[in-house]
Amino acid sequence: MPKFKNFAARKGVQDAARNNQMVKIGRQIMAEVRATGISDPNHNFKLKQLVVKARAINMPVDNIERAIKKGAGDLEGEEYVEIRYEGYGPGGVAVLVHCLTDNRNRSGAEVRATFNKRKGNMGEPNCVAWMFEEKGVLTIDRAETDADEDTVMMTALDAGAEDLIASEDEFEIQTQPSDFEAVKTALEEAGYTISNAEVAMVPKNTVKVTGDDAKNMIKMIETFEDNDDVQHVYTNMEIDEEELAALQG
Repeated sequence: MPKFKNFAARKGVQDAARNNQMVKIGRQIMAEVRATGISDPNHNFKLKQLVVKARAINMPVDNIERAIKKGAGDLEGEEYVEIRYEGYGPGGVAVLVHCLTDNRNRSGAEVRATFNKRKGNMGEPNCVAWMFEEKGVLTIDRAETDADEDTVMMTALDAGAEDLIASEDEFEIQTQPSDFEAVKTALEEAGYTISNAEVAMVPKNTVKVTGDDAKNMIKMIETFEDNDDVQHVYTNMEIDEEELAALQG
């Protein structure tokens, strides 16, 4: 499992700007409602998950409702389009950058500038997408459960999960996107608290980076995450925990 994932999770808790996260989730809510035409979270699973995420960062209820109404066309709102940029970071790391933007030119220029500044290169469409697979990913913090790995695995596999990856801090369950909701429901009904649940791009293989390459990769991802247009950043970077801790310090 790419050890960078642990860094990403900790960064989200420790230093992500709350307003930045609210802007991103608000855009995602608008885009989801506009794309599906379904504004009731009880009948739109993805929208329901976005509302849960919004509440988890204390996004005001009025803001959530306003984003839903903008997506439904009940209030005037910006028109956002989804764009995926691809490229390579230092050390040959594959990078996918998913954006929701109302200005393609601005987003493209800013993403390219970030790649260049951190010794990477923005590539053509599909230059690295083949290195990733779309998977449902559910995370259970080991500190939040008394169950052992075998017990969690059996519950997940019986519900249709593909794999369980155990680390010191967490259990990560991977599913096919079509099985994601069923597995999540089964885990919750079994009493497990899920700390993160999303359909994400998971790398098929990882690339280990060290030294300046690792430092520049982390700075690149931080810059992308600070950009309101960027909704998700996926990489196949792997970094040793010791080096990660030193870079974070």
